[in-house]
Amino acid sequence: MAKRDYYEVLGVSRDAGIDQIKQAYRKLALKYHPDRNPSKDAEEKFKEISEAYEVLSDSQKRSTYDQFGHAGLEGMFSGGGFNWSDFHHFEDLEDIFGGFTDIFSRFGIDLDIFGSSSGTSRPRRGRDIGYELELSFLEAVSGIEKTITVPRFEICHSCNGEGIKPGTKRQVCRTCDGNGQVFSSSSFFSTGRTCPKCKGEGNIIQHPCLDCKGSGRVKMERKLQVKVPAGVDTGMRLKITGEGEAGARNGPRGNLYVLINVKPHEIFIREGAELFCEIPVSFPQATLGAEIDVPTLDGKTMLKIPEGTQSGKFFKIKGKGIPDLNGSGRGDLNVKIIVETPVKLTHRQKELLEEFMTISQEDSTPIRKTFFEKVRRLLSS
Repeated sequence: MAKRDYYEVLGVSRDAGIDQIKQAYRKLALKYHPDRNPSKDAEEKFKEISEAYEVLSDSQKRSTYDQFGHAGLEGMFSGGGFNWSDFHHFEDLEDIFGGFTDIFSRFGIDLDIFGSSSGTSRPRRGRDIGYELELSFLEAVSGIEKTITVPRFEICHSCNGEGIKPGTKRQVCRTCDGNGQVFSSSSFFSTGRTCPKCKGEGNIIQHPCLDCKGSGRVKMERKLQVKVPAGVDTGMRLKITGEGEAGARNGPRGNLYVLINVKPHEIFIREGAELFCEIPVSFPQATLGAEIDVPTLDGKTMLKIPEGTQSGKFFKIKGKGIPDLNGSGRGDLNVKIIVETPVKLTHRQKELLEEFMTISQEDSTPIRKTFFEKVRRLLSS
């Protein structure tokens, strides 16, 4: 079943701001959360809106989706569906649901599924990162291994990702007593929100690590080897699991997505697994027939064109196109014949052509003959 447009799922316009997206998601999440909505399709709807929010709330993923649609995000959601391990915007969700803690608890909804820390300083999955890799046409169709340099967050070795100065400890936040949330009562309700002092961590770093300034991570450049399979094309994306940014509090790494951009070729044009090129031939070659050399990805090959070949005629050379990504053979090479009109003729060449034109019969130019018969019928009607 084809996926619905993410903007349609959340009911927002394509130019909607992040606040509108959050508001739309919060409203739908409250309506369709399975613990609150017992209907049979509530869980699927909740997964659908959560997947849409995961993409549209992330500027990088949203840009990829706007440009390439669902195909650009292929592989991000396991099995074609929503995967909680990929849903890592915990801070955004705490902001959305933080003020509704008591209301959700009344319906039996555990906010921990949204990554609410509850003062535990829990590990968090690192962000996915993207890298645009430019390839030559031949590199893309033949496959290649490339070394790329990727800037990303790494675990700080000085503090082992803890964010604190070696030899010191975190202190319990006195504002929230280590809960990560502060509560206020009004009438019949008690509402909770993320603690503004510790940002939901439940503890305070009084002596941050000097190298990472308390974040537990440092920005570094890493060289990685990327194996590009034969047959990739512009807009395709390679997923490299576990090569994204390191997670906070020693959380698991995100993934690296390599977006392929292939430079055009000066002779060949590609359409899927099919390859196209144009070959110019002379007027005598097209008229009398000839054997011509045709370039392919594997070198030159011979193509026999019959006499009377018209300009624009296509010939197919089997198995000389693009390798299939799944390893099931190759496409074909489609050769378009272009009959070139001679220029800068000598006096003798002109004499021969004029003589040829004089002795030519209508039967030798059937396309011209048919055209003028249509013109005569049109003018006489």
